[in-house]
Amino acid sequence: MKLRVIDNPPNPYLSQHAEWLGPPPEARLEVYEETSGSVLTHVDSPDLHFSWSVNPYRGCQHACAYCYARPYHEYLGMGAGTDHDTKIVVKTNAAELLGKALSKKSWKREPVTFSGITDCYQPLEASYGITRACLQVCLDFKNPVAVITKSFLVVRDADLLAAIDKMAEASVYLSIPFADAKMAALIEPQAPAPQRRFEAVRRLTEAGLTVGVMVAPIIPGLNDREIPKILEQAAAAGAKSAGYTPLRLSGSVRPVFLQRLEEAVPDRAQRVINRLKDIRGGKMNESRFGHRMRGEGAYWESIKSLFELSRNRYGLNDKHDKTMEYPLPEMDDEGEGDLFNNTEDAKSKKEMASRNQMSFDFA
Repeated sequence: MKLRVIDNPPNPYLSQHAEWLGPPPEARLEVYEETSGSVLTHVDSPDLHFSWSVNPYRGCQHACAYCYARPYHEYLGMGAGTDHDTKIVVKTNAAELLGKALSKKSWKREPVTFSGITDCYQPLEASYGITRACLQVCLDFKNPVAVITKSFLVVRDADLLAAIDKMAEASVYLSIPFADAKMAALIEPQAPAPQRRFEAVRRLTEAGLTVGVMVAPIIPGLNDREIPKILEQAAAAGAKSAGYTPLRLSGSVRPVFLQRLEEAVPDRAQRVINRLKDIRGGKMNESRFGHRMRGEGAYWESIKSLFELSRNRYGLNDKHDKTMEYPLPEMDDEGEGDLFNNTEDAKSKKEMASRNQMSFDFA
């Protein structure tokens, strides 16, 4: 694995931003174990199709340049760049907290999504097993679940997911925005290769699970032409549904993504920027509810048509389809998210940020 040097955009929640006097050091993995106050988060957004999520980790080793969750790391006094990719917070008591939440008389056995602001199957899960422990809790309480991941590691838990599906309901979505492995490695460098994700679709389908794919985000001018190939391979692997959403560059995601784009594909960077503006009404981002997870204009309509044509051609029309609504939380241009409506914790994200210090005693 090639290490990147430490590189973070200025944190808007900190009063100071330090610059390195010399070459910055390499960004190496740092793990912080957290004893959380809560783990079940209520998602109150008109743009999303789910209401509850569990995040066993903060940050993500997959290091996807476009990751919408990057600004959440800034609430911890960290950076949205390499800090998000290498400084990972582990909620060691997540399963215990989830059990307490699901045991309440007020709980109505609503579906729980894994996850909202992280990939619950990032590499650390292989050793910590927190996601698996949480799934066991859901099985014990016969609670339906949905999983969204880029990782082949989800195959490890096919037995638990199949058991949940028999007693309640379980579905898995693999996020596969690229068919080209070389391009995927440039934009999402630590995530499993696309073929491994397609293999995960195959293995989970063979286990009897309902599996879908999310072509998300669609980066206009970069991966939109790959839609037919992605859906063809997904269908061949056994996927039953497919969804998509356009790239969003909220808050500190923008400088991180644009820098990676210039480094990875300098000859295509300006075209991507121009196409992004085409689908955002001349802007780089859209933060309005009801609009932020959709594009507009002639170029976006051509993408929609290509997706619908390909989806219908390959029969990815299962009832679980979430087309146009990628089931993950998003943030607006000021970094304001809608995932912090946590029923177990009254502290707001701005209160957390105001501490300007490392503290991991909140959910």
